[in-house]
Amino acid sequence: MSAPLPWRRVAVLGARGAIGGALVAQLAAGGAERVYALARGTPWREDGPLCHGPVDVLDETALAAAAARLADEGTLDAVIVATGALHAPGMMPEKSLRDLNLAALQQAFTINCAGPALAFKHFLPLLPRQTPGVMASLSARVGSIGDNRKGGWYGYRAAKAALNMVVRCTAIEAARRYPQAVIAGLHPGTVDSPLSQPFQGFVPAGQLFTPQQSAARLLAVLARLRPEDSGKCFAHDGAEIPP
Repeated sequence: MSAPLPWRRVAVLGARGAIGGALVAQLAAGGAERVYALARGTPWREDGPLCHGPVDVLDETALAAAAARLADEGTLDAVIVATGALHAPGMMPEKSLRDLNLAALQQAFTINCAGPALAFKHFLPLLPRQTPGVMASLSARVGSIGDNRKGGWYGYRAAKAALNMVVRCTAIEAARRYPQAVIAGLHPGTVDSPLSQPFQGFVPAGQLFTPQQSAARLLAVLARLRPEDSGKCFAHDGAEIPP
């Protein structure tokens, strides 16, 4: 990062993903005193400013346990949920209504909306009450209803749109007890990762980012947000994405 980041204590959920891992590395390099790198199947261990630990956003017991452990060490200046899936076994983006099936829709909503929502539930109380704090989740431009011009990808689009509503509702609720907090969705762009790999052939030249490029852009955006921005979704270039 070109300048020190404004957060001393940060948690990243989904820290073993391409973007999550890049966020962790840049937060540690950006001067954070403590970075909690949380991911499925990761045992608790210390590594300098990094503290690795287990979290599965689809396991509420694990979320509660991790949040309780971090709460014992103090408040967090920022929480970033870097989880999500566009495709998985039995789940691929749909080209038309004919491709819809209940199991894939449920999987898309569980991973892309329910998981981050539960993470918000358990980690929002770790933000400071009277000083600035940030809670963000990776969203996607395709979750914007107003920006949708191509259709398709029903499950993923709808799940990300639902996540954006969770962001908005959380922001409204958080404003009552955490008046300086910012709750935001983040569009990372198209990143060279397993999530985008099957679709990279459709990406225009120069618009496929490395995880490190995307992470740097997202952190710069988050560092500029203020309480009046809470409840909104922003792209990696800082532009607000319409609901």
